[in-house]
Amino acid sequence: MTAAADYDSWPNLARMFFDKAAEIGDAPFLWAKRGGAWTSLSGRAAARRAAALTRGLREIGVGAGDRVMLVAENSPEWAIADMAIMAAGAVTTPAYVTNQIGDHRHVMSDSGAKAAIVSTAPLAGRLLAASRDAPAMQAMIAVEAVEAPDAAAAGVVLHRWDELLARHDGAPDDVAAGTEAIGRADTACLIYTSGTGGAPKGVMLSHGAILSNCKGAHDLLLEIGLGDEVFLSFLPLSHSYEHTAGLMFPISIGAQIYYAEGADKLAGNMVEARPTIMTAVPRLYETMHGRIVRGVAQAGGLREKLFWKAVALGRRRYEDPGGLGPGARLADRLLDKLVRAKVQARFGGRLKVLVSGGAPLNYDIGLFFTALGLQLLQGYGQTESAPIVSCNRPGRIKIDAVGPPLIDVDVKIADDGELLVRGELVMQGYWNDARATAETVRDGWLHTGDVGEIDADGDIRITDRKKDIIVNSGGDNVSPQRVEGVLTLQPEIAQAMVYGDERPHLVALIVPDEEFAAAWAQDRDKPASLPELLGDAAFEEAVGAAVERVNRGLSVIERVRRFVLRAEPFTIENGTMTPSLKIRRHKIVAAHGEALEALYGGPARPV
Repeated sequence: MTAAADYDSWPNLARMFFDKAAEIGDAPFLWAKRGGAWTSLSGRAAARRAAALTRGLREIGVGAGDRVMLVAENSPEWAIADMAIMAAGAVTTPAYVTNQIGDHRHVMSDSGAKAAIVSTAPLAGRLLAASRDAPAMQAMIAVEAVEAPDAAAAGVVLHRWDELLARHDGAPDDVAAGTEAIGRADTACLIYTSGTGGAPKGVMLSHGAILSNCKGAHDLLLEIGLGDEVFLSFLPLSHSYEHTAGLMFPISIGAQIYYAEGADKLAGNMVEARPTIMTAVPRLYETMHGRIVRGVAQAGGLREKLFWKAVALGRRRYEDPGGLGPGARLADRLLDKLVRAKVQARFGGRLKVLVSGGAPLNYDIGLFFTALGLQLLQGYGQTESAPIVSCNRPGRIKIDAVGPPLIDVDVKIADDGELLVRGELVMQGYWNDARATAETVRDGWLHTGDVGEIDADGDIRITDRKKDIIVNSGGDNVSPQRVEGVLTLQPEIAQAMVYGDERPHLVALIVPDEEFAAAWAQDRDKPASLPELLGDAAFEEAVGAAVERVNRGLSVIERVRRFVLRAEPFTIENGTMTPSLKIRRHKIVAAHGEALEALYGGPARPV
């Protein structure tokens, strides 16, 4: 590990980066797979490239306060571009690679971005198409070669990444020293919300807000014994969670960062990179849970029995500390070697801690990994708080809570149950939206829109989003996320959205699990195509049995009375999920609202 972090004295994130890169020196810093092999960029090389790009940005007219869009897959180039933009005194404005032309047009025109850095030719094509309606856009830097004869017509000058860096490599090093003029209160980035409830809004985050987050994370993780840490980055860096937890914080402690090849290769990348700290969203843990359980079921026999014995004993150890007798403790220690070590090896074998954030973590999922010996910390935050507000402390994990607030963060519960947050981490406001800013930040307090409580130990529990709470026709409040979380734990169900505001009871739209559907069809010599199975009464009964199991553990007002099946999953591509894998309720209702409403009066599938 490099020298100790000094979060209070750093004036900005760019200064932090150059300080830590200098300490790392010629040691590995940023890793990516090139030609099938992992290659590293040293701290010194990363700083040199960032400085060259900063000079290049100045050459093309980027100055203090200008917004620069950054559209690229997670990579060393993303980190270097981010640091170079900030070192130029400009504002990084990231956008998701999954954005379509209309999405880019919104970010580009709303932010008034002057330039863009883009990774690939297809992404550049979308940006150029969007730039026709964004007159402020003047220049684009492409990491890959881009053939765009219409760029001039759009008023955009194209530059090659490698050529721009080459022109400014080896120049007098004035960049790192020049960062001293950038203050903590200056805007570092403009991050657009993922749009779960409408058009994305640009959140202005200062250098100090993110440094405050990093300081809090450092204080938290000192309990695990920070040393030579390794991170595996795979969540989109354009999301505030990964931007802070997967980039800025690792930089602040001089950690190595591996950039995953993609979600489809994440399991292999974990074994190769062997991370010590991983941050992820609950959806990833749910997916891993499903894969592990299916693998154990396929193995069967003694292996399956030992596995579930390890889970049962681990659960007892968490829920009743000291409750295991001598025989059970001996068996539990033996299962550490026979079961838990093998599960931990799937994560690389040297993981100190997993962090879950971005959405509520289902209690049973958290308990599953805890029982298998993985230290899983649930955190809470939002883009408007840079984003981390709180997190479980490693020595005091409560799976059903999101821990106490980070240091230097004040929280309180308003009269209506809303969680309020105050501190340097709070956003400067929404870009070009004074009205929304005034509604969200009042007297220095960020109104999170989340309903919660603070227990006697100071730990926060989030019960739901104010806007997402379903109020049925009887006036009862129901948390849709809780019901959906329990439904998707069933092997028959991949995804679910419950519905029922101002209605007498809940109904649901359910996407069956493809692997379950294929196995069910094979056993009955039926077509394995999910769309064909949706009309099969026996298949619908099989899914209905899963809903019935869930209902038995829910209160009367939480039970799903009827449901409709759909074959098409909720995805980023079809607009029904955000890039951080949260469902977009308004989009799903827009697409399937008629079918959901029909469940209240038509020939629906009752449970």
